[in-house]
Amino acid sequence: MLPPPVVRVSAEVRRRHKLRNLVHSLLLLLGMAFVLAVTGRALWGPEGAWWTVAGGLLAFLLSPTVPPEWVMRMYGARPLRPAEAPELHAVVAELARRAELPRPPALWWVPSPILNAFAVGTPERAAVAVTDGILRTLTLRELTGVLAHEVSHIRNRDLWLMQLADAMSRFVSLLSWFGQLLLLVNLPLHLTGRAVYPWVEVLVMVFAPTLMALLQLALSRAREFDADLDAAGLTGDPLALAAALEKLERHQGRFWEEILFPGRRIPEPSLLRTHPPTEERIRRLLDLARAGPSPLSGWDLPERPRLPDGLPPVFGPPRFRRYGFWY
Repeated sequence: MLPPPVVRVSAEVRRRHKLRNLVHSLLLLLGMAFVLAVTGRALWGPEGAWWTVAGGLLAFLLSPTVPPEWVMRMYGARPLRPAEAPELHAVVAELARRAELPRPPALWWVPSPILNAFAVGTPERAAVAVTDGILRTLTLRELTGVLAHEVSHIRNRDLWLMQLADAMSRFVSLLSWFGQLLLLVNLPLHLTGRAVYPWVEVLVMVFAPTLMALLQLALSRAREFDADLDAAGLTGDPLALAAALEKLERHQGRFWEEILFPGRRIPEPSLLRTHPPTEERIRRLLDLARAGPSPLSGWDLPERPRLPDGLPPVFGPPRFRRYGFWY
């Protein structure tokens, strides 16, 4: 049993963690811009470096903003009305108020047994989705920590930041394919000795997309740490999110796989993770624990969230649809 939520995250701890994560994210974005500039220089010389960086920013600014409702429909989700899930709506409304969002995010239900939650949109217009599996597995206190994590992503505009990183990564991939196509077209000239390839630039074009992908994954992990910290600040209950993460890890199959089939899983290099290791996230949350009154202490949180009437449990593995998403 978890102790009652009596944890406060001090302002000094939050400031130190946020400064570290901000510097980390800034360095990663600068690294991605540098890879983009080097790729452009390999294709068109020194001036190409400036033009490619400008082109990447322009592509991001001109990219259309997808309404959150469209994304949710692609997952087969449906909205959860306040009358159907009053406790969840009350929690989200309170978290949005503390995060100083213009309006609370809309709540959506995803018919999937996988334990997951995610957010889309901007602080002005956002949506948070919870799967059927996570609703039926976590307590309301644990769900509060998870929802606070997603609200923190919205407040920090992490979705915008990751969209910028994604735009630069896609632009580098496009330039890489274009450069390799030029190499292929000029291959006869190279074989006859009438053209010489600058092999350093060739290697840059070939490996730039991979390097951008690694930087993008590292940026995602940094933003996850920051969202964990802000979630603990919103709820004053880092132990709730830590318990939720431990339960999510245990219910996703890794726990039994390691016991029954040790060594069966392919080792997952840390560079290829979109999220930090769960053990590290839990450790950091536990380090935030300091004795003191909790902002959640006045909430009347039942053990389980009340689910909408007539909502059947969802079973079976994820299915591939024409959009490629599971639901």
